[in-house]
This record gives sequence, C-alpha cells and structure tokens, in this order.
Amino acid sequence: MATNQMRREAAKRKLARQQERRVQQAKRRRQIAVITSVAVVVVVVVGVVLLTTLPRSSDTAAAPSDAATPTSQAAAALPPGSCAYPPEGSAAKANNPPTTKDVPTTGTSTVALTTSAGPIRLTLNAAEAPCTVNSFLSLARQKYFDGTTCHRLTTGAGLKVLQCGDPTGTGSGGPGYTITDEAPKGLAPAANGTVTYPRGTVAMAKTSAPNSGGSQFFLVYADSTLPPDYTVFGTIDAPGLATLDKIAKAGEDDSNGAGDGKPKVPVTITSAVVG
Repeated sequence: MATNQMRREAAKRKLARQQERRVQQAKRRRQIAVITSVAVVVVVVVGVVLLTTLPRSSDTAAAPSDAATPTSQAAAALPPGSCAYPPEGSAAKANNPPTTKDVPTTGTSTVALTTSAGPIRLTLNAAEAPCTVNSFLSLARQKYFDGTTCHRLTTGAGLKVLQCGDPTGTGSGGPGYTITDEAPKGLAPAANGTVTYPRGTVAMAKTSAPNSGGSQFFLVYADSTLPPDYTVFGTIDAPGLATLDKIAKAGEDDSNGAGDGKPKVPVTITSAVVG
C-alpha cells in the first residue's frame, strides 16, 4: 500500500514531467515563430528584388524609357510614305498628331535645341526612321519641346545618355500617341544580343513593350550598350556633344539608382527650332 510519502514523491515526479513538457512545447513554439519570421523576411526580400529588377510601366530596368503604354496590337505594316500614330493616354502638352501620309522617306532635317547648358544641334535622317523623324519635326514645329526639362542622366558603365522630351519632367509624359518602332541599322553587335549605340546618336525612348515610343528621346554622349530595340533617328553635332559632356561631368543625383537620376545641374530646352 502506497504511503503518503510515496504519493507525494509521485506527484512531484508528475509535476516535473509536466513542467518539462511545457518547456519543450514553448521551445518548439519559439523555433516555429523564428522559422516563420525568416520565411516572411525571405518572401519580402524576394518581392523587393523582383519589384526593383522587373521593368516598370514607365521604365525599363536599365534602358531609356518613355511612359507611353504600348498599344494592344502591334502596328500593321504600312506602305512607304505612310505612318500610324495610334492614340494613347493624355498628351502631356497640347499638340496635333503628325500627318500619316506622304511622309518623306529620304533626306535630312536639322533641329537646333537651345538649352540652359548650351546648344545641341541635331541632324535627323528620314531614310533611317521616317515615321519617327516625322513625329519629332511635327512636335518641334508646335513648340512641344520648348520649356521642357531633360529629366534623366545616366552615367553608369554601358549607359551614358541624357533623356529629354517629357513636358512633365517626370519621365511619365507623352504626346498622346505612340510611334511604331523602326529598327536601327548598322549598329555594332555587343555581348548577349545587345548592340552599341555610338556617341553622338539620337534615339527614341520607350517602354520594354514594342511600339511604345512617344515624345521622349535620348542623346548618347558616350558609347552605350543596349538591346537593338530603340529607334535611331539622328546624330548630334560637335558643339552639342561638348554641351552633353559638360552636363555629364556635373553628374546626376542617383535618384533612380547608382549612376541614374536627374542631372545635378538642371537642363531645360528653351527652344527647339527646325531648320
């Protein structure tokens, strides 16, 4: 027969086992909580990485961009001398869409950009990109570019451009229509399917989607490596390159990431004059 002493000893052992189980359970709960917290952090980090590396609606990961949204269907092939400018969104500044017929497919035109940093003279080549040149000249004649800022300067390795053409100065504005891509010709191949856009090139900015260019353009002040997706439609004269060199030397504010941001010295196009 169990004595009182034996019953007390048994009760103590039972209490000790219960306490040990509670300690182990608490330890497991803490481990589970730590694992769950780590999993959540990993998911958040992965999400942040994806959000910062995948193209955004108004920007490609590294390349010049225009905020115009791509049209739902790729532009159909048009006969020589004809262009299509599908309407897209609201115009950042009032303008009339360019003519779509009898568009010149040969010859050059000059556009003199007077900027707060100095002169930049462009020679546009209709044979290389007739529809893009037609649009740019139309906007320039309507003073669309007058009083606008060049909102983006890149200084990182492989991408050295000044981007302009958005009246809002934010990188999100366009003319209210899009331009069909006109594939660049004669660019030197680079690595991994890219090509070299040489110093002195004028090209159209766009989103990562096809046929999404608008009014934004970029001026290449040093050889830059990009996919062959950006329409080349002109060149920059020597004084213009000197102006760009001065802008680039002043640097940018890294507001879009290292080597990519607004020019530290603001650049405003006071006028864009054709001819």
